[in-house]
Amino acid sequence: MSRLRWAALAAVLALAAAACTGTDLGGDGSEDQESPRAPVPASPEPVESPAAGPGSAAAANRRLCEIPEVDPGEGGSGVPAEGPTPPAIRQVMNELEEIRGFGFASPVVAEAVSQEEIGDDLVAFADLAYPEEQYARRSQAWDTIGVIPDGTSLRDAYEAYGSGAVIGYYNTLDGTLKFTAEQEPTPFELTTLAHELTHAIDDQRFGLDRLDVLGAECRDEEASAALALVEGNATFFMVRWAQTYLTVEEQVQLGLEAASLDTTLEGVPPFVLRLESWSYDEGLRFVTALSARGGVDEIDEAFRDIPVSTEQILHPERFPNDAPTPVDVPDLADELGAGWQDLDVMTVGESWLDIALGLRLEADDAADAAAGWDGGTYRAWSNGQETAVVLSTVWDSAEDADEFAQAMTEWIGEGGEIARVLPVDDRAVTVVFATDEPTLRSIESAA
Repeated sequence: MSRLRWAALAAVLALAAAACTGTDLGGDGSEDQESPRAPVPASPEPVESPAAGPGSAAAANRRLCEIPEVDPGEGGSGVPAEGPTPPAIRQVMNELEEIRGFGFASPVVAEAVSQEEIGDDLVAFADLAYPEEQYARRSQAWDTIGVIPDGTSLRDAYEAYGSGAVIGYYNTLDGTLKFTAEQEPTPFELTTLAHELTHAIDDQRFGLDRLDVLGAECRDEEASAALALVEGNATFFMVRWAQTYLTVEEQVQLGLEAASLDTTLEGVPPFVLRLESWSYDEGLRFVTALSARGGVDEIDEAFRDIPVSTEQILHPERFPNDAPTPVDVPDLADELGAGWQDLDVMTVGESWLDIALGLRLEADDAADAAAGWDGGTYRAWSNGQETAVVLSTVWDSAEDADEFAQAMTEWIGEGGEIARVLPVDDRAVTVVFATDEPTLRSIESAA
């Protein structure tokens, strides 16, 4: 999402409620049990450097990406409102400064609003976060791959997710914060506020608009990794705030409020739902690992040198030294025939593959098959009726490549997609997808 500051989801706050009475974060921000720094593995050198010319996947991605012209007034109030900070909000700000380790550079305009208003803001942001034509093309590609049901509109799915699950957000464009709350905020609402204010204090110190740029430029894998850091950190300090400043009775009330939330999100496919919650769940684990490694200083360093892949999030020992291998998919439009042209390009990371495989395989099997990822890209073409997709991946070892190929073959068999895993080439695995058998034969031959 180019507008990264959609805040605490119902699922996240349920996790936070459990953490408030379960997971114990020490006063220095680390877990009680020490987690020593593991040796950092290094990925093998790429077999060959990927192409970067006019026909490359990277060039196609730049052509297809609809970079929005951002006006601070779009999707928000533009200029922050003036006025005193409400006492309850000021108190949470002061408490966060204590546990975050530094202060707010300027006051935060925080406004309690209705869920309906947040939903309206999300719709206004949609043109920036989810360009209509771009997400229509991506819907077609993901439909062909088989990770979303036929006919799914990703833009509609993301809007449905945001309208039903978001109970607050921080806007990096103008520094405003909105959240659902009454005049006397409940423990649940205060915990949401702590999450959002963590975004605000991080933005003032580290400039979170850098992360918005990644999403706007369609650097999907980097944006997903950065978002996991940001949301994981906000969840981490939200939990610490609740543990530190809520009474036992208030923590119990927080748990009851979170448990009572209706987390049913109609119209949101499981794949999209898992992609969206991933940044909170795995991000929290990542930040917790950083804290165990070196406390708050280690977390702050990650904001200065942000993660570049979801592999680094899933395997903190690989951060920051294990960078992925760029993978190219050449232009095969001419081989497919007259009328074919680029539809979509996306860098595919370990998290995307893990979640995709997990739609049909056991969770542990999916995670094992996606581990060992070292780079991936898909490129899709269409002639207006049919669609073809090539997913090209590189792995840390030939054994990792074989394991992924076997899992992908099983995954295709379970879903009945028109797809095929091509013979493994050392550490490289290519999978082709199509909307019909003749197109599959054509793309398989071309690939």
